[in-house]
Amino acid sequence: MSGHSKWATTKHKKAALDAKRGKLFAKLIKNIEVAARTGGGDPDGNPTLFDAIQKAKKNSVPQDNIERARKRGGGEEAGGADWQTIMYEGYGPNGVAVLIECLTDNRNRAASEVRTAMTRNGGNMADPGSVAYLFNRKGVVILPKNGLSEDDVLMAVLDAGAEEVNDLGESFEVVSEATDLVGVRQALQGAGYDYESAEASFLPSVSVPLDADGARKVFRLIDALEDSDDVQNVYANFDISDDVMAEVDA
Repeated sequence: MSGHSKWATTKHKKAALDAKRGKLFAKLIKNIEVAARTGGGDPDGNPTLFDAIQKAKKNSVPQDNIERARKRGGGEEAGGADWQTIMYEGYGPNGVAVLIECLTDNRNRAASEVRTAMTRNGGNMADPGSVAYLFNRKGVVILPKNGLSEDDVLMAVLDAGAEEVNDLGESFEVVSEATDLVGVRQALQGAGYDYESAEASFLPSVSVPLDADGARKVFRLIDALEDSDDVQNVYANFDISDDVMAEVDA
């Protein structure tokens, strides 16, 4: 799993710096709007909204945009689309299982874009349920090391329901049940530790190891999927060793 997580964090940093920034902003704003609509517009009483706002701030989304999205979702301001969450399932190159989470106001467009990205990049769509069982819904908190040791983090989150702490190089990943996510995040805040993101995610229960060629193909597919405005998150069950990751980066 470590290779996958490291890849995700490196990629995340790159994404924040490149031309896709506008796309990332749009996805983060959509998250805020949906969280406010689902659980109310007050971040103090809506942990999902609180985390969505924090993530947007960490990615330099302007405060005005954040506030407008919160108000639209919470019904304080008119506007806002009727976002629907749809999950698509499929297989990518090398038999890698792919879960695609869309947040869209147009089901047909979303389905068409996902299918096109899959077929053009060596993937196949799969029936609902045929891939989902390979993933578990988990809470994932990413925090920068800032001189912390794994034990420091573990001590802070153990009683809050954390299951494991993984070393990702420059940061730590704390994994818990999705229902314990808020408790874990609050435990870190209580210990005075700054965190980068806290969100419910899908983590694979079995992973497919990839060589450099397979990794490049899978990355190409994920990039194509994430290029769609309707695609909010892509989860895949591949694992990449540090050596292979270095070869791909080179």
